[in-house]
Amino acid sequence: MTAARVLTVVRRTLLSLLGLQVGFAIVLSVVDSYRRRGKKPRPFPVTRPQTVEVGDGELTTYTYGQDLYDDMLAAIDGARKQVLFETYIWKGDEVGERFKAALTAAAARGVEVHCIYDGFANLVVAPAFKRFPPSLKVLRYPVWTAGLRFWKLRHYGRDHRKLLVVDDEVGFLGGYNIGSPYATEWRDTHVRITGPGVWDLKRAFADFWNLNRRRVLQRSARPLLLETASTWEPAIRIHRNVPRLWHFPIRSMYLEAIHRASRNIWITQAYFLPDQDFVDSLVAAAQRGVDVRILLPLKSNHIVADWISRGYYGQLLSAGVCVLRYRDAMVHAKTATIDGNWSTVGTANIDRLSLQGNYEINLEIIDSGFAEAMERIFRTDQGNCLELTLSEWEARDLNRKFTESFLGPLRPLL
Repeated sequence: MTAARVLTVVRRTLLSLLGLQVGFAIVLSVVDSYRRRGKKPRPFPVTRPQTVEVGDGELTTYTYGQDLYDDMLAAIDGARKQVLFETYIWKGDEVGERFKAALTAAAARGVEVHCIYDGFANLVVAPAFKRFPPSLKVLRYPVWTAGLRFWKLRHYGRDHRKLLVVDDEVGFLGGYNIGSPYATEWRDTHVRITGPGVWDLKRAFADFWNLNRRRVLQRSARPLLLETASTWEPAIRIHRNVPRLWHFPIRSMYLEAIHRASRNIWITQAYFLPDQDFVDSLVAAAQRGVDVRILLPLKSNHIVADWISRGYYGQLLSAGVCVLRYRDAMVHAKTATIDGNWSTVGTANIDRLSLQGNYEINLEIIDSGFAEAMERIFRTDQGNCLELTLSEWEARDLNRKFTESFLGPLRPLL
């Protein structure tokens, strides 16, 4: 058999295997979706909003969607000059309609309102909901952004950010999308920001709008110009992943903090699919005596992500990392707190899509008071978790081991 023939056979075999893996993943997702149909999550413990003074402003944490939405809508209703609203998912349900009505009312009384939402994430939302009055300046981030240049990876990122800025006074940032299920059924984390940190959120919104307006809106669309102060808030930094500029600082932010940890690393994640270097950093921290805990959903809304993420459990558990699985509800938070001083809250999951693919935004806070609040939230969540032990993990059945191994090669895609 010639070398060319061998290469052809190998290529076809690999493509067939990839096809089987993708097909198996699709079947798993469909079956899981059918099983979850009509099931409602059970009640879960909630930490009431907590406000902490940080630098020249305040940070308020939210772990229950209804509390967050009430304050976001109140801020929009009180807007006098400008509202900047950006979300990944914007459902056309009762909650989505409330936000649409509040934004429309703000524009009607003369407030400048800019909105951004992701087209792909909202494909299933009724077209009628996505028709907005001309008083709203709306940028729909397109489903396909690469055009004919399909080989340019920097054009494939989704807009996964969720933020709201009202005037120069208040901003909101975190993991919550907009929709009725998130108001009461999902456990997520968001923060309300006042002080100089709001100005950085405004810049983050404006930079995204100006980067994409000519491709998405009409050619004559005006740039979003902001008059914001240049004062630095030393305790707060905004980190933005911008795939079009090949700029991904959030992963580096995490790794730097993990490498400096000496006491504890407590991480909460919806989808945990790190690369090997990230896993090695957590393992090294645990081996030098750091209390490393990772809190994940027992069952997330993406079963394939659950199966693939388990490929790292053996390494983590063997090193002494504590893996906690949240029961009864979907935990969608993307947070971490380290050594009672460093914390992050944002939109980025610890997976390839978030850390090296999508538009994301995370808040980094260096403040002991805020870290204490985050540790309090983590302890509350931990009380609703099942801990996965090494002996339990090693005793799993052959069917589970096979599924994890078979889907493992898809990890770099997620």
